Amino acid sequence: MQSLKIGNVTLTWVSGGVTNLDGGAMFGVVPKPLWSRKYPANENNQIELPTDPILIQFDGKNLLVESGLGSGKLTEKQLRNFGVTKESELDASLEKIGLTPKDIDYVLMTHLHFDHAGGLTKLVNGEYVSTFPNAQIIASKIEWDEMRQPNIRSKNTYWKENWEAVQTQVVTFEETWSLGPIQMFHTGGHSNGHSILIIEDGGETAIHMADLMATHAHQNALWVMAYDDYPMDSIRAKEKWLPYALEKNAWFTFYHDAFYRAVKWGPDHKIAESIKREV
Repeated sequence: MQSLKIGNVTLTWVSGGVTNLDGGAMFGVVPKPLWSRKYPANENNQIELPTDPILIQFDGKNLLVESGLGSGKLTEKQLRNFGVTKESELDASLEKIGLTPKDIDYVLMTHLHFDHAGGLTKLVNGEYVSTFPNAQIIASKIEWDEMRQPNIRSKNTYWKENWEAVQTQVVTFEETWSLGPIQMFHTGGHSNGHSILIIEDGGETAIHMADLMATHAHQNALWVMAYDDYPMDSIRAKEKWLPYALEKNAWFTFYHDAFYRAVKWGPDHKIAESIKREV
């Protein structure tokens, strides 16, 4: 279990599954000779993308950032198409820390695409039930509204299996949400309701850009995904928050990165400090 301390706040990565998606889609219009130097692809042009939630602990509270891929919910076709090599092992990860899903107080959802929201529910006796029955599930109002009424493009990733059983637990916000040292900010971009997280405590800062910066290789403001519904909004959000975080010497944390849990970039935009992902 890998952890990071931000003041009195502890961040611990748990096992939420592993996907392998098309590298070209993950880097949009960026030519493969450029992105593949930073993030290599396999023989099928896929890149490895874990889906590992971050457990945040402070003042006796347990918060989870994203919910993982879930387990036992995807069809054989979906497992193949999404290059799933491992499903969620969330229960086992939490058990190592002395917790169960019932101990989670909040689940902070940057957005509700299937690879982030799949772990919100689980199958019990053929019915979907909440994985985190005692948690408030936090998401932007725009995201929650689209989850339930997706458009022709987004219906491929917003699935009723991931929201119907937890709808009474969902708490939405317009522009910002906060709890102690944690703040969520609505950004749009990757999805219309996409949000990021900032943690500031004891003079230290961590920023979770979620799918605006899915991996360390997406640092360049112009390197955005073909999956982004509103790419110019992604670019604007990165241009706003990257300088803010760099000025504060912040840790950038990742949900999808196969190589790093978190990095700090120096003034030369090269990695100055890092926590490498252990497999």
